[in-house]
Amino acid sequence: MQNVLKGWLVDNTVTTDNLTDKILQLESAGKADFDDIIDEMLKEDTGLRIETLRHSVSLYNRVVARLILSGYSVNTGLFRAVAKFLGVVEGGVWNTEKNSIYVAVTQDKDLREAIAQTAVNILGTKSNVMYILETEDRKTNLKDGTATSGRNLIVRGAMLKVMGDDPAVGVTLTNIKGIVTKLDADMIAANKPSELMLLVPPPGLANGEYTLTITTQYSTGSTLKSPRSASTSLWVGGKSGNVGDDDRPVIE
Repeated sequence: MQNVLKGWLVDNTVTTDNLTDKILQLESAGKADFDDIIDEMLKEDTGLRIETLRHSVSLYNRVVARLILSGYSVNTGLFRAVAKFLGVVEGGVWNTEKNSIYVAVTQDKDLREAIAQTAVNILGTKSNVMYILETEDRKTNLKDGTATSGRNLIVRGAMLKVMGDDPAVGVTLTNIKGIVTKLDADMIAANKPSELMLLVPPPGLANGEYTLTITTQYSTGSTLKSPRSASTSLWVGGKSGNVGDDDRPVIE
């Protein structure tokens, strides 16, 4: 069965000198986690019990992570991964407040072949759409979904300007346990429709995996009655996921 990606044509707010420039924004099919992957494997009728599949995948994940974090450049066929260091090492001493590890993940042969066999279905044009195109860590200049603790983060996209009197309006960080932390208004240094500059994370927030969500009532020429949101994954203080430059967040 051929894979099919669906997308909407939306304005490209990065190229402000070209008002007709369009990009294709992914129509999300939802999210898939570990359990969803196991369910899909069961549909392949392998004859293996669910306990065996869960153990095998968990073991595979642990071994791959161990190899990567032991200094190996790991090639799984689907992706290639290698650990990298961030930050200046002062006085020859590793400082977890200033230095971090992240894993660079790039597509490999199997994934490239699958991409070549994937069809794209353009659903049409959407206007006045809110979306996050990319984030950029101003300390490292990386656009891979990472952020340096206590430094500026640029968020680019469309209809992002934070405005409105609804209590939900603002910028939040949600950790893997579902705990939501809202940024103070003064942590939004620049507030434009196509670009926000944020100071992340708020004081006292630990490094780790978060969902960055922007909620606003902003719209072209008007204020929305109900707020809308756009979200993307963010790794503060390093990277432990495979969010890459081509992994675009979805419209919500």
